[in-house]
Amino acid sequence: MDVRVQGPGPAAPFLSAQDIFETEYDVDRPVHVRIREDPDERTWTGHDADHHVLNISRQAATSAMARELALHEYAHMRRHEGGHPSHTQSTEEALYLALAGKSVERRRLTHCYQIANHMKDIYADDITLQVGPPDKLVAFLESSLAGAIADAPGRAPRAVSRLTDPAADPEITAVNAAFALAMVERHDLVDADHRLYDLADAAAKDAPGISLDTFRRHFRSLSEDPDESEYRKALVDVTREYAVQDNQAAD
Repeated sequence: MDVRVQGPGPAAPFLSAQDIFETEYDVDRPVHVRIREDPDERTWTGHDADHHVLNISRQAATSAMARELALHEYAHMRRHEGGHPSHTQSTEEALYLALAGKSVERRRLTHCYQIANHMKDIYADDITLQVGPPDKLVAFLESSLAGAIADAPGRAPRAVSRLTDPAADPEITAVNAAFALAMVERHDLVDADHRLYDLADAAAKDAPGISLDTFRRHFRSLSEDPDESEYRKALVDVTREYAVQDNQAAD
């Protein structure tokens, strides 16, 4: 791997992640890490013909999760270079197949893209969890879900502010909870009495129209090595489950 760090932040977490990642995997194209001053900059990876780009805020790059975030993004790069359907299948095409002829709220359509990203994340973390310890991932899933539930409409606001949007949408929060459970169950990371289960139950109660168990099964049971058709069907199925629930009776 060839990792090049640019911007106002430390190179150490990204180089440390490189050393860990290379114990099992490699990325052929150069990796350009771009550290941004904007604290709200999301961590995301882009793929060009001759290199990958990892965009990250300075705040994230200097956080305790920096190395783990880098490992996760390197795993996305590996999936992309390997031609894994989760990273090459057109999300737009799958959503078109899933929602053709349906009337879908813009809010839910946006959430469908987030759900597609969850599926990509599952396949990336199938790699990440082979090379790195799971403790920080579990803690991250727990704290993210707890924060979203605390910020749900109708709940008392917390005294401290967060970078994430306030008044988290209960429906996508319930799906996020299902994703978190699927991730830890897929890799047997926590016991049955872990706090994540209590948080997921709370999220499900806030969104009675969402079946937590259905989405958990969707995410947890994703085939490790699907072909394009199998992956497209999985993405279409989970999209329909979320986006057209209000239209089923009318159809």
